[in-house]
Amino acid sequence: MSHDFRALLAGDTARYGTWIKLPVSDSVELAAAAGFDFIAVDMEHAPLDVATAHQLIGAARGCGLPALVRVPDRTASTIGRVLDSGAAGVLVPHVDDVSDARAVVAHARFPPHGSRGYGPTVRAGSWGADPAGYLASGERVVTVAQLESPDAVARVEGIAQVPGLGALFVGPADLAVATGLSADSAEFGHLLGRVRKAADAHAVPLGTAVGSVAAARALRHQYDFVLVGNDATMLGQAARGIVRDLRTPAGAPAKDQP
Repeated sequence: MSHDFRALLAGDTARYGTWIKLPVSDSVELAAAAGFDFIAVDMEHAPLDVATAHQLIGAARGCGLPALVRVPDRTASTIGRVLDSGAAGVLVPHVDDVSDARAVVAHARFPPHGSRGYGPTVRAGSWGADPAGYLASGERVVTVAQLESPDAVARVEGIAQVPGLGALFVGPADLAVATGLSADSAEFGHLLGRVRKAADAHAVPLGTAVGSVAAARALRHQYDFVLVGNDATMLGQAARGIVRDLRTPAGAPAKDQP
């Protein structure tokens, strides 16, 4: 399946995606047309509800683009509903210990491996036409644990060993705020190194998010998947660039973007 994130990660090269924060399916189509490998619908830091996420996931599937959803909480209801809508996986924030990781994995998997409710008359079950495929999707979807606290890093070795966990994700901005460390400090680098070591030791894919192409290029050998920018910021940057150029007198050098 072209929208299978687990299959996408099976390769040897880093995969690049972008956040979708705007509640319009056009953003998804534009990301697909641009050549991104996947998208992440951001329900945590954007005003997107489950119904909107459902539409965005549908657009991604139509484009053959795997769609992760960063859920706003760790509840079984939220995780189950976005997976029923056909998400390729969930990116779950604030997974701080092994019990958190076990719980969110269980929410994504059907019995006997988990506790997800069975209801195949949804997109993930081809609206009732493929109940067997619906059950299989519980093992194909990827549950990604987002590590964004000192406690999470301290317990990463145990988290990485949770059966059924699809990937780890380190949120550098959240982690920097939570630790009070500068992102370019040696101490912060040690924390990231600990996460990478645990991911490598247990053969768990590792992802992160950055704001620039230069940063993404620098990390391509350290992470399996990288989220670069987001649709809203890209639109804003393009708009500011056009206005800046319009207000620059002909023949004058363009001023640097602030």
